[in-house]
Order: sequence, then structure tokens, then C-alpha cells
Amino acid sequence: MGRPRGFDSTDVLNAARDAFWARGYEATSTRDLVKATGLTQPSLYNAFGDKRTLFLRVLDHYLNQTLRERIAQHESAATPGAALTDFFADVVQRSLDDKAQRGCLMVNSVLEAAPGDSELRDAITEELTRIRDFFLRSIDAGQRTGEMRSDIDAEQAADHLLAVLLGLRVIARVHPARDWLVGAVSPALTHLGLRPLHLD
Repeated sequence: MGRPRGFDSTDVLNAARDAFWARGYEATSTRDLVKATGLTQPSLYNAFGDKRTLFLRVLDHYLNQTLRERIAQHESAATPGAALTDFFADVVQRSLDDKAQRGCLMVNSVLEAAPGDSELRDAITEELTRIRDFFLRSIDAGQRTGEMRSDIDAEQAADHLLAVLLGLRVIARVHPARDWLVGAVSPALTHLGLRPLHLD
């Protein structure tokens, strides 16, 4: 029987996540990761692979705890319109509450992804597709129930919401002002026939 690792994988992934989130993928060194996790470099890489492999593990872990969980939560809302409105209200509120202005780890990764880094690019594209599909399902359902306008193209509207989300997260990193964030989202919602964004 193998010797116990002596560390909790979730704790290590959380520590590595915070290091990558604070500095970005490229700027985070092996020394930074060793310091953040408390593991030696051989232990860290033996357990999680090289820096890129570790980052992909961290990104998957982060998304399981954030976007994927929130999509499932909001999709169970009373109506498709509420699912979209509550999703964006949640994103805006979390951006306002993020005093360190870290933004979204996935969106930050989008901005850092090198053209030749197909593995990272494919992982991010898969996640963006997951989000777009949530938008599309909600719009399709809202059009069927009459909650959203039926005279707009659902595919194009889903693309638009994805672009709004990405832009929102970039704005939140540099100027997380309430009126800017709400102002970015509200026209996209009213275009669908929904009410403008309102935060409690």
C-alpha cells in the first residue's frame, strides 16, 4: 500500500488557485506555487503534474465551485427570465464585493491564453460553450413561454449575452463601479424583453 500523501488535495488546489488568481498564469512561478501550497516542488509536481497541468486542474476545480454550480442553481429558478436575470445579478454583485478586483479566473485566463497553447484554449472554449448553452436554453425556453421576445434570433442573443458576460468581468477588474456594471447588463436584458437589472 502506498504511503499517504500527507496533504489535502482540495486545500492544495485552493492555495494554487489563489496564487494563479492573484498573479495570472504566466507570472506565477514555481516558487510562488511552492510557497502558496507549502509543498516542495517535487511533491507538488508529482501529485499534480507540471505547471500547466496543475493550472488546468485548478481551473476545473474553480469552475466546479463557481460558474458550473451557479448555472445549475440559477437554471432551477422559477422562470427562464429569472435564471438569466439572477445569473447576471449574481455576477455583478460578486464583482462589487471583490475588493481585490481579481475578476474571474477563467476570463483572466482567456486574456492570457497564447495562440499556440491549444490545451488551455480548448479548455476555456469548452467552458465558454457551456455558458453559452445555458444562455441559449434559457432564451429558447423564455421564447416558448412568451416571457422573452420571439422576434429575435436565440443563437445570436446567446452569443451577445456571452460577450456581455466577458466584457463585464473585464470591466470589473479595472473599474468595478455599480453603474458601469449594471449599465452593461441592462440593455442586453431589455433587448430580450426582460426588466433591467436591479440589485437589492
